[in-house]
Amino acid sequence: MRTGTAIMPLHGGKCPAWLFSRMKNLAREISCFIVSEFGEDELLSRLSDPFWFQALGCVLGFDWHSSGVTTTVCGALKEGLTDLSKDLGLFVAGGKGRTSLKTPDEITAAVERYSLPFSPDPLVKASRLSAKVDSAAVQDGYQIYHHTFLFTKKGNWAVIQQGLNETSRTARRYHWHCSCFESFVRDPHLAVCCNHRGTVLNLVAREGEDNRKVSVELSRLPPDKIISSLKKINELVLPSRHGIKFSDISLRSLNRIFLKTYEEGVSDYENLLGTKGVGPSALRALALIGELIYDTPASKRDPARFSFAHGGKDGIPYPVNREEYDRSIELLHKALVEARAGRTEKKDALKRLAVFAKEGINNEPGKTGDSRT
Repeated sequence: MRTGTAIMPLHGGKCPAWLFSRMKNLAREISCFIVSEFGEDELLSRLSDPFWFQALGCVLGFDWHSSGVTTTVCGALKEGLTDLSKDLGLFVAGGKGRTSLKTPDEITAAVERYSLPFSPDPLVKASRLSAKVDSAAVQDGYQIYHHTFLFTKKGNWAVIQQGLNETSRTARRYHWHCSCFESFVRDPHLAVCCNHRGTVLNLVAREGEDNRKVSVELSRLPPDKIISSLKKINELVLPSRHGIKFSDISLRSLNRIFLKTYEEGVSDYENLLGTKGVGPSALRALALIGELIYDTPASKRDPARFSFAHGGKDGIPYPVNREEYDRSIELLHKALVEARAGRTEKKDALKRLAVFAKEGINNEPGKTGDSRT
């Protein structure tokens, strides 16, 4: 199981209607085949793997390294599987922009409509906390604008969401799977896929447990005591290695937020993270006090671990791994041959895979082919 994130260049524009309709049909047939052969939980598991998800986008014919592969593939899955959700036992909620805000309502509606044997509350909580972690607790410079939540009739779930960094003009994709973490606030990403590491304040790193405990204790104090501590810290000359900036901290707004945490008396960091109004600035302020006054440092470790897909022929983000590439082709080829896809969609997909396989063979050392490979 590999879950995590992927970084892609930000591309504008929309997917042509003729392509999206085919993506929707082929995504539906591939999904139906996997569910029929291996079950709905296997499909959920594969979608939560950024390698497999990226490969799916390629097979569906979308731009392999565009940020739009996330929103378009998720949209194709949602539209393609909507009428089959009950039979497949797989449900898709959320989407891009304002649609993502409807995710809790869509989860609740699906659970009630199909009389699923569990409450929607844990799923709604998972949706909200996963989005909060990646937008507020992992402060990597990417703001979440796409959130897709998938769950099965057994209550298992996965999240595919994406953030935007306007400065670097890149998008970062985050994958979650319910079976791959022990806590929302302790290394919830089993892996993070990207082609570089940045300056990150990682408030859910395992080694930051003491800082999280102090943050919870601080949130229970009267707001004036917290603000007073921040004012004292603000007068310090901080070392250049410190990654927390005061320019992002408004003491006036923090006073209002900390009044709420004080009145509610949060019990743990997950509860603190889930408190309405507690965002990046409030969490950063609490982490700062804990680090500089109480000697409980917050982690600066970027959760990024490896790059996505199979690499590229020009070595970006890394040289093609031929063994992994061939294995993906073999698995997808077998699935598509046996799938009950429409004749045109299957034929076109197999043509693309055949071209990929041929190019891979021609570009082996000693073979004729593109000299740049």
